[in-house]
Amino acid sequence: MARKHLLTNIGAQPAKPAGASGPGESRVDYAKRGASRSMMQSLDDLAENSMRVLEGDVVVSLDPKTLTPSPYKDRIGEDREKDQELLEAIKEAGQHQPVLVRPDPNASDRYIIVFGHRRVRVAEKLGIKVRAVIKPLEEIAHVIAQGQENSARHDLSFIEKSLYARRLQDSGIDKSTIKTALTVDDTLLSRMLSVVETIPDPVLDALGAAKGVGRDRWEDLKKIVQIPAKAAQALETVDSDTFASLEEQERFPFLIEQLKAARAKKPKSKRPSEKAWSLSDDAVKVSTKDSGRAFTLALKSKDASRFGAYLSNQLERLYQEFQENSEEGND
Repeated sequence: MARKHLLTNIGAQPAKPAGASGPGESRVDYAKRGASRSMMQSLDDLAENSMRVLEGDVVVSLDPKTLTPSPYKDRIGEDREKDQELLEAIKEAGQHQPVLVRPDPNASDRYIIVFGHRRVRVAEKLGIKVRAVIKPLEEIAHVIAQGQENSARHDLSFIEKSLYARRLQDSGIDKSTIKTALTVDDTLLSRMLSVVETIPDPVLDALGAAKGVGRDRWEDLKKIVQIPAKAAQALETVDSDTFASLEEQERFPFLIEQLKAARAKKPKSKRPSEKAWSLSDDAVKVSTKDSGRAFTLALKSKDASRFGAYLSNQLERLYQEFQENSEEGND
């Protein structure tokens, strides 16, 4: 038996008028039939088969210049290495997987890319037309198709998915649709949004896609930059020449290392106080250095050795006199 076509039922009309719910029928029961049911069935097909267009779909050739990127950006930058690999493959064997596009509601001769942006870029570089399937999707179906296609490929990093979720939310897409598009639950979606809402945007931009950096490490960074001083340090770090010189995969661990490094400031040491004078018409030259916890006395004269020995012998008596004078001063 032929399998159902990808997204065939999205946008299908309900079996009976929207207001014709039966007696005692709940909203949940209603959601399980008609257009809602058709959409859920087609989304199940999409989640399973988003990597390929099923038999029966009409594949057309379109000029890449007539295609507009999805308004919901789901990638950070471009992966030049993968783009080059795809270019070589298409150049040698042609484009096997068609892209999915929908008619542009604002221009009759243009289409909006749902998924397949990389294939479109490669076709434009090669100067060839891109093979595509045209589906008259609505905005919500577009979001779900794009999100689930990328989820099926497993090539979006955690932060790319998180930023995609925020862009969808900022565009007015409800959380239920976002969860379906990204195949995540309430808890994970909340964590994803919390990460991108807490970490400063310049830091997110500087770190890029951060391939290989998972949720736990992003959560760690989020907790660190919740401290205002650390957030300021993160901004300073990503703006440095050292950070800019790093390869993208080196940036995240470098930033974490810098933020976790102990930055306790050492107390400024007191500059020693120095004095110098002479006794008995320069017969004895005296110099002292006082650092607070140490006091150094130096003597220079022809009698320096004997005079120093004399002072040493008098230290016990002099210290006792010092203590007595100190006690009297405290009374």
